[in-house]
Formats: sequence, C-alpha cells, structure tokens
Amino acid sequence: MIESARQIFNQQFTEKKYADFLIDLDREFNYKITFRVAETPVFVGTEFKQKLFKAADEIIDFIVQPDFKSKMAAALPDLLRVPNETTHTMFLALDFAVCTDGNNELVPRLIEMQGFPSLFGYQDLLGNKFRQHYKIPSTLEFHFGETSDSYWKQLNKAIVKDCDPENVIILEIDPLKQNTAIDFLVTQHHLGIPPVHLGDVIIRNRKLFYKKDRLEVPIHRIYNRVIFDELIARKDLKTDFHLTEEVDVEWAGHPNWFYYISKYTMPFLKSDAVPECKFLHEYTTLPSDLDQYVLKPLFSFSGSGVIFDVTENDILAIPKGERRNYLLQRKVHYQPVVQAPDGLVKTEIRLLFLWDEGEARPKLITNLARLSRGDMIGVKYNKDKTWVGGTVGFFEK
Repeated sequence: MIESARQIFNQQFTEKKYADFLIDLDREFNYKITFRVAETPVFVGTEFKQKLFKAADEIIDFIVQPDFKSKMAAALPDLLRVPNETTHTMFLALDFAVCTDGNNELVPRLIEMQGFPSLFGYQDLLGNKFRQHYKIPSTLEFHFGETSDSYWKQLNKAIVKDCDPENVIILEIDPLKQNTAIDFLVTQHHLGIPPVHLGDVIIRNRKLFYKKDRLEVPIHRIYNRVIFDELIARKDLKTDFHLTEEVDVEWAGHPNWFYYISKYTMPFLKSDAVPECKFLHEYTTLPSDLDQYVLKPLFSFSGSGVIFDVTENDILAIPKGERRNYLLQRKVHYQPVVQAPDGLVKTEIRLLFLWDEGEARPKLITNLARLSRGDMIGVKYNKDKTWVGGTVGFFEK
C-alpha cells in the first residue's frame, strides 16, 4: 500500500467531509445509495499491483484455453441453459484478498471469480467523487490507462454495440429496488439504455419488447444483470419471457458465463494466488485441520450458504449425492493494511475486465475494493463499524 498517499488522505479526512461526500454521491442521481460506502479509497503501490496483475494473468491463461467451456460444462445446470451462447464471456471479475505470505510480504489470494458484470458504472462515479472531494495524487488511477471518457466509450462499444440505445436494455428483477440500482442509473445516464424489470418484458413470436410511454419498443440487445439464484428464489415473480426461451436477441454478457466462470472453476486453477480448494465429493478423508477451511455451495451468490467455521457435522449433514455441489476452500487470512484513524483495516480488491469480440484475452479496465474489520468481507461481519464497505482502488500508474 502507498504510505504517502494514505497520509495525504487521512490528514484531509473529517467526519464532516465524509458526510458531504455521501450527500454528493446521493445527489448526483437523486438516489439514496443503500449499501455502505467506505470512508476511504485503497491506495495500491506498484509492487503489489504487479503481483495482482500476475495472479490475474495466470487465471486468465486457463480461461482463454480453447477447451475451457467444455471443461466447465458441468457447472451449468441444463434447466438454466440460455440459448445463443457466446464463445467467451464479455465480463470478468476476480476478487483478491490482501494477505501475507511466509516471508511477511503482501500477496493476493483469490476469493471469488465471476463471468458476470459488476459495478462498472458506479465505480466511475465513485472514483471521480473521491477526486472531487479529496486531494489524490495525479500519479494514481482507478481506471487502468483510461480517462472516464475513453472508459465509457469502451463500455458503449461492448454493451450497446451498433444498436440504437433505445433498443438495448439493462435487464434485472425490480432493478430500482436492487442494492445495485445506483449502478443502473449511472449506466443509463452514460449509455442511454434503460433498466427494465424482467416481469415487464413482452415476448411475441420470438421478439422481445418493453413499454416506453405506453408504446412497445423492440429489444435487440440485453445487458444482463439477472442472477438465476435470485430468479429461482422469487416464487412470486410472474414473467411473460423466460431467459431459457429461444428468442431473437443479442446478449451483452451471456447468462451462461455466470456459471462457467464461478466457484466451480477454482479447483481447476493452478497458481500460488489460488488457495487450495477441492470439490467436496472428491474427498475420501476430510482434512485433519478442517477448521482452516471454508465450505461453499457452488450455486449460490453473494456469500449465501457459506460456512466459515466448518465442522465435520456440517459436512455429514450434506447428503452424499449433493456433495458435488460444494467445495472446501482453504481459508485465507486477510492482512489489515489500510490505516484508519483507529487502527488497520482488511481489504479485498476486485479487478474488472472487459473481453471484446475478436480479442484474444480480457482487458483490465477498472476495479472496486471492499474494506472489512470482520472475519469476512460482507455486511453481516461489519455491522455498526466504520471505515468499512465498498470503495475503489487508486493504483500507481
């Protein structure tokens, strides 16, 4: 971490300044952000940046292999398969914990990965607001080699492509009721594409439509933000269109990649940055140090169902036929590295990639970070705490 940037920031920080910062964030799109925004960015120096990039490259080396999709075929349940699958994911997110190794040096450790869009829109807003409210050295960047203008041009090329923005939608379940609603509003502002509730999509003879000013507007392209876990859980949701139907539409982020690049992928990866993990059904004998592992269901989202302090009884409670849907992952121990006024805070950095059609590899374009004082990153581990929550990393150029 960059000590000089940390000192500059902390010397400026006051509770009043933070409150004004939050008010400004909410005021920008007349929307009260529902998740906790951390008090500070994370400042990442060149040495740790290079370690992060190396770890990401090693993971991407596996993802770009020609047979990757066939190796991951079992990750996608047949009942959830969406037609017109793309050759590769459009979006990639890699979450790394900041830890230390045996030499007490900072190292990244992979926590999660997803072939699904994250807060690409909101992170641009957040990074720029930090710059407006605080003096942050010009030698640091939160988009990688891009200005905000060129960043949005890249997203427009990928998401809107050559369509009229009116015919491209952000698809979600009750989008403006989601915690990520601010991201949809920012994206709509920059790309001109509206957030549309899945239940409002009309299907007629393989064609999709949404209503705007009482008129039916054709949908040619979908920026997908629907997560099947939530869709399956919403027993009350009535929809005319089902994602698994054969329809005449292009996907900006095909839903199947949510499964192909996921927790399921992690046992296949070979990198020092990837903690030991193995499918539960492959164990003939459980590890003797089971308390040093986390039990994760493969098909869940946002930490749902994860058992952090796993016991043998937890595993015995899972029927043998269902154990292929879980993995054991060796715990990583976050190293507190972000200096708050009252101590050090743990952090996790998500690198966000865009993979354009015709390109050999995904391109790193931005990032997000999360701060925690609890055992894990997440709301329930950080209730009533300060200097925790969602933020952004500023990296040395």
